[in-house]
Amino acid sequence: MKMQAISIQHVSKTYSIGQKRDGSLRGAISSFFKPRYAKNESFWALKDVSFDVEKGDVVGIIGKNGAGKSTLLKILSQITKPTEGKIEINGRIASLLEVGTGFHPELTGRENIFLNGTILGMTRKEVQVKFDEIVAFSGIEKFIDTPVKHYSSGMYVRLAFAVAAHLEPEILIIDEVLAVGDAEFQKKCLGKMKDVAGEGRTVLFVSHQLGSVKMLCNKGVLIKKGEVKFVGKIDEAISRYLNSDTYTNYIKSSVDKPCYVASAVIGDKRINFDFSQDIEFDISIKYNTERSNDDRILIRLIDEFETILTSFEKSLEKSSFLLTIPPNTLKKGAYKLNIILYQPAVIVYDNVDCCHFNIIANNASYTHLEEFNTGKIYAEELWLK
Repeated sequence: MKMQAISIQHVSKTYSIGQKRDGSLRGAISSFFKPRYAKNESFWALKDVSFDVEKGDVVGIIGKNGAGKSTLLKILSQITKPTEGKIEINGRIASLLEVGTGFHPELTGRENIFLNGTILGMTRKEVQVKFDEIVAFSGIEKFIDTPVKHYSSGMYVRLAFAVAAHLEPEILIIDEVLAVGDAEFQKKCLGKMKDVAGEGRTVLFVSHQLGSVKMLCNKGVLIKKGEVKFVGKIDEAISRYLNSDTYTNYIKSSVDKPCYVASAVIGDKRINFDFSQDIEFDISIKYNTERSNDDRILIRLIDEFETILTSFEKSLEKSSFLLTIPPNTLKKGAYKLNIILYQPAVIVYDNVDCCHFNIIANNASYTHLEEFNTGKIYAEELWLK
């Protein structure tokens, strides 16, 4: 009989929408300028969540954006406390959640490796044994003695994942943060997580890439609007997700965010295309705060199996983007765009799936899809901007 690694019992988490007075000068000023009609309301990010994870299980947690997946992982990582309920954890946890979590920006990569090892309860000698392997996996040897505040988002994720995976935690928790890394490194990370699972350690994995989830996980948890809708075999969890109204074709971004995707539409409002037709997208971004020079947009083309076919990343120097996928590019199937707005190593502003469309016919002898997957064609060259 397997032992439990994690037991989650009737866990709920609520947040207040609106600002409460905290006794500070900033709080007093904010309260003074707050409109009289504004109210503090409660939002339940999780509601009465209960399930168990056995030691050695590799669990994929799936659901649309805003379902409560990341909140659940923050509670399990003990970054935040549940409003109600309790969790029991048997084992040492390492987490890789939001970009920027877990490292001290003023410390170097080397110093952060040892800091994380100490947090996990390891001695300096134990960390030293793993040090060279961690640095080699991350591929940032040249910058290991540079403060991580100077790292790009890709460098940051590389080192953070290498630390989390190699310091031998009994429970490894990975959020969608790997989406910021390049395709080659994502593949490398999935291989490492497969190795970790093969060693009998427990893995909790949140990702919108259902192909990766299916390949890696043996169990699945489907979450919708903060509630667990299914716990069981990963194939059935994915099937229920794809056949539920959690998998829809619209944008639901919060206008309260500093920066968000205001709209993303297919030019002629259709969803079905012949392979010989081009497909145009019109994307609009809005700011509620002053624009930062470091803000970036990542746009990815994803197929029906949640495989990332290609992507491109640019500075958010403007508020609108026009993209075109040329004809004779995609084979028959379903596709969508994923748009991420973020500031490297600081914050992810918005992350939305949108512009779902279908290719209903194709010429099997002429398609760029294989070149997509091998990286011979890049979005910067393919998509007309």
